[in-house]
Parts: sequence; C-alpha cells; structure tokens
Amino acid sequence: MASAAAISSSISSRSLLSRDSKVALIASIRHPEPSIATSAASGGPRLRRMLARPCCAVEPTKRNDSVVPPAAVAEAANAAVGEEATAPSAAVDYEELNKALENASPLEIMDRALDMFGNEIAIAFSGAEDVALIEYAKLTGRPFRVFSLDTGRLNPETYRLFDAVEKHYDIHIEYTFPDAGEVQALVRSKGLFSFYEDGHQECCRVRKVRPLRRMLKGLRAWVTGQRKDQSPGTRANIPLVQVDPVFEGIDGLGSLIKWNPVAGVEGKDIWNFLRTMNVPVNSLHSQGYVSIGCEPCTRPVLPGQHEREGRWWWEDATAKECGLHKGNLKQDEAGKLGTNGNGVAAANGVDGTVDIFETQAIVNLSRPGVENLLKLEKRQEPWLVVLYAPWCRFCQGMETSYMELAEKLIGSGVKVGKFRADGDQKPFAQKELQLGSFPTILFFPKNTSRPIKYPSEKRDVDSLLAFINALR
Repeated sequence: MASAAAISSSISSRSLLSRDSKVALIASIRHPEPSIATSAASGGPRLRRMLARPCCAVEPTKRNDSVVPPAAVAEAANAAVGEEATAPSAAVDYEELNKALENASPLEIMDRALDMFGNEIAIAFSGAEDVALIEYAKLTGRPFRVFSLDTGRLNPETYRLFDAVEKHYDIHIEYTFPDAGEVQALVRSKGLFSFYEDGHQECCRVRKVRPLRRMLKGLRAWVTGQRKDQSPGTRANIPLVQVDPVFEGIDGLGSLIKWNPVAGVEGKDIWNFLRTMNVPVNSLHSQGYVSIGCEPCTRPVLPGQHEREGRWWWEDATAKECGLHKGNLKQDEAGKLGTNGNGVAAANGVDGTVDIFETQAIVNLSRPGVENLLKLEKRQEPWLVVLYAPWCRFCQGMETSYMELAEKLIGSGVKVGKFRADGDQKPFAQKELQLGSFPTILFFPKNTSRPIKYPSEKRDVDSLLAFINALR
C-alpha cells in the first residue's frame, strides 16, 4: 500500500492517515475559489465561451460538519480580492472555472459542485471504483444524491455492491431503468446477444443512454468518475467541469453541468484512497476486472493490458464509449463511428498518422502482398503477420514486444510482417483475414493456405513464440 504522503500527492493536498487527522488537516487548507467571468457584456466574446446558471446552494444550517472550509469563508475570500461571488442569478464561465480548478483536489472540486447546485446535482455511480465519488461527497459534510443505471444485465457482484454502499453510507441510490417496451422490442427482434454481431451501440442506447437522458433532464448538474487514464483515446482531455455537450438539463440543451472531480487522478491513486478509507468495493476487482459494465460486455484484463480492453473486446479500440460520455469523442473521431461503434481511419497509410512497427526485421505488406500470401498453398517460409491500425492504443501497446519478437526470429525461417488493415482495407481484412478488432495476429503456415488466428490476448514475446513454435 502506498504511503499516506504518496496518496496525498495525487488525491489531495493533505494526509490520509486517519479520519480524525484528515479532518484537521483538510480543514486547514484554503479552499481555492476561481475567478469567474459573470457577465458576457464585460468584454469581447470568447471562442466557445460556455455560460450556465447555478442553482441555489443547500442552506448552511442543513449541512453536517464539513471537512472543507464553509462556502461563506470562500465567498469572503473572493470579496477580499475583488472577485464577484457566485450567486444564483450569476452566469458562470465554466471554461474559466475549469482552469481555476486545475490545482484543486477532488475533495475541493466535489465540495464546490455540491455547494453550487445543492439538491439539483447527483453523483452517477456505476458500481465500480467510482465509489470514491461517494466517499468524497460524504467528506464534504454536505447533503448529496446518488443515482445508478440498472441495465438489467449487470453482474450479481455489482448488485451486491449497490446494497453494501447504501448501508455503508446510509443513503438510498436512485435507480434508473430502461423502458421495458424498448428492451422487449430489441430482444424479440435481435436476440439477447445481438451486440456481439453488430456492435454494442444499439443495446447501450436502449439500456443506458436513454434512461440516463431521462434522469438528467431533472437535474442541473451531475458528477462522473471519468479519469483521463481510463481511455487515452477518448478521455485524455476531459475537463474537471464543463457544460455537458450531449445531454440536457432542466432548462434544455446547454444548461446541464458535468463535473469530473477525479479526471486528473490515476487509477492506482484512486485505489490507494479506497483502501485507506476502507470503503466497500466491487468483488470483481479482485478477479481481474478493472473497468466494469454489463456482464456480457465485461471481462478481466491480463497483466499489461489497458483497463478498457476488458470492455467490448470484439470491437476496435479507438472509441470505446457506450454513449454516456460520447462528448469525449473529437468531431473527426465521432464521424468515424459506424452503427457498431467501431472506428475507421480515413485511408490506408495516407491519413498522416505516424506509423508503428518500424524496423527492418518487419516486412510492410501491401494489399497485393497479403493477397499473394492467401493464394499460396505451399509457401517457402511461414509468416507471422499483425493486422493493425497505427492510431489504435492497443496496437501501440504491443509495438515493443512485436519488434523484439521480429528481431529474435531473424534467421529462424519465419518471416514477420505487418499489414495496416484500417480505412479502405478494413472490409477486405474482415472478410478474408478474420479481422475482428485491432490488433489481430495471423500465422501463415508453410503448407496451409488458410492463416491461423492467434487466439490469446497475451502479446508478450514468450507467448507469441510459443504460438509460433506450436504451429511451424
């Protein structure tokens, strides 16, 4: 377990040694209040300025003892430096607020969110390590609401965690369910597991996105457990606070505020915090699950794999979002999304993306070269070929091991190649080369025309060598 000092460097600016000492130390830290632009007329228009109105905060007399400075103290500090205090009638520039909170701890950000929106903000709880959000909310001493999406396909362990969390914090989670008629229509027409065939987007839209949309229309703000390190392809630039780009609040589109208090916290530090605070966690985490969603679409990850490889593993890695956080996708990435949620690059090798697997030990195969490999029933040498996309984070993750493998196989009689299979080449690779997701690794034996697909997610040198030696 990491020391309390190590934890404090990423989670908070104070010690986590004990609850009593935490209260004393946290209360001694000044709660930073950002400079807020409250009038669009006070200066020239800014690019993409986002303005929304906070609601009234909960009455101070209704609060429990807080471990962060009272809002009144922070407002007094603002007045002392000539800043305009946040008021229910004031418009807040959330771009500026996000910048001002860059050095704030998750606890301070949570306190600010609850103070600004009172009973019209709720924490989204998925039944995973985002239980940390509930712990932070409790530590503020303010009243808070928690909701969760029950898709009907969650793991039993997740339902047990819901019950444990409600008892531990003495709260009632506001469960939200999909429309029964929509679920029935989907299952009757396409079966229980259609997402394995045509992608997860349709099922997620029925079971998660639409229920969430209904829930959020009754709120002015919500809190998520998104972190930048969860999905480098889609979450690397998520802000601490923003006007929600996708969902509507009480006052329509553009009125809902989205808070991401742990955006800048690494997963290991979240876990140090959870262990220190001794809060309930999902038992699936001890079985190798990191990112946890619905049971059919979640699996454990292997050592060295990114946590999002445990979600929708049969699809490409570029845009692994279920739709709840679709606003994370850049416009060009969103445009690449098909009906199955898979990303497709613009062209094969000509879209400006820096290539990977660059070494003389790996042959860069063209489309005709791969077609020739498929046609040959008797080859002079066996081939190992990776089907890849250079933008794929998981392809990038295996670059070192694949290049090391290629170096080891020099002079062994096995050729090592690569074929960029995204863009225009993807339909061909799916039909002829068994491409399901990136990366896909194929072995072309000497005396068999049909390639053999590497079945494992282990992409280390020893595992790949064992695969080759078993077949050649």
